[in-house]
Amino acid sequence: MRLGYPCINRSIGCTANSTFRLKSYSRERFLSTVQNNLDCLQEILEWNAEKGFYFFRIGSPLVPFASHPVCKIDWVKHFRKDFAKIGNYIKKNKMRISMHPDQFVVLNTRDERILQNSIKETEYHCKVLDAMGLDSTAKVQLHIGGVYGEKEKSLQRFIERYKKLPAIIKKRLVIENDHYMYSLKDCLEVHKQTKVPVLFDTFHHECYNNGETVKQGLVKAKNTWKKKDGILLVDYSSQKKGARKGTHSEHISIQKFKKFITGTKKLNFDIMLEIKDKEKSALKAIKILKKMRK
Repeated sequence: MRLGYPCINRSIGCTANSTFRLKSYSRERFLSTVQNNLDCLQEILEWNAEKGFYFFRIGSPLVPFASHPVCKIDWVKHFRKDFAKIGNYIKKNKMRISMHPDQFVVLNTRDERILQNSIKETEYHCKVLDAMGLDSTAKVQLHIGGVYGEKEKSLQRFIERYKKLPAIIKKRLVIENDHYMYSLKDCLEVHKQTKVPVLFDTFHHECYNNGETVKQGLVKAKNTWKKKDGILLVDYSSQKKGARKGTHSEHISIQKFKKFITGTKKLNFDIMLEIKDKEKSALKAIKILKKMRK
């Protein structure tokens, strides 16, 4: 079981998510920003390894505007050595990597322009992981998308779109349950027709389910993963007090996390902590895991 946090480390003063406005785009600005992001990503991964975090979600802005028409640079070729260095470090330390495109990436959209942009953006994420030389256990996760007043048709539209995706995306794409539109049951139906693995979000499942316990949900999701996909990926969080339903907590609840680990101790999966204070809660969680493993 590997544990990690997403995208941002606030402890080291370095971010792999630097970007800039489209109107400020230039070749020089692009190259310097990407170089900074890659250097910081390496620094973050080294910090993670020192602290015992072997799962990390790389942020989408790593290569700003990579899927936009304004970008004419072959960034994979230009930064080939940097990507290879990072990838080798990841593989040497047996880390697990994932990425999660932003909410504007919607494959079941009814808008053709949004669809084409979504495919390009998803492909960009996959190119990043390919450039690092990572195998198919490094995943790109998406939600199914919108309902548009016709859930069944929207679900089927995702399925048909998935079947037409290029191989570079199918190799890495996984879908996750959300907290109010598409439940684990819906994701399993997509898997049934496409074989796409289902990433299990424990918090979303607590918000929206079909009567399955978290452990039952984990088992069902786990069965959608093949050997080439690696072990099940799990997103973990809890409800922020006083906020609207589905809002992630600011800090980890030690008691709730212990209960979760105890209730799933016979299952093997990698945990992404989607807690807002990032590595601070992750440091607490890793201590809990070490104590409970003794």
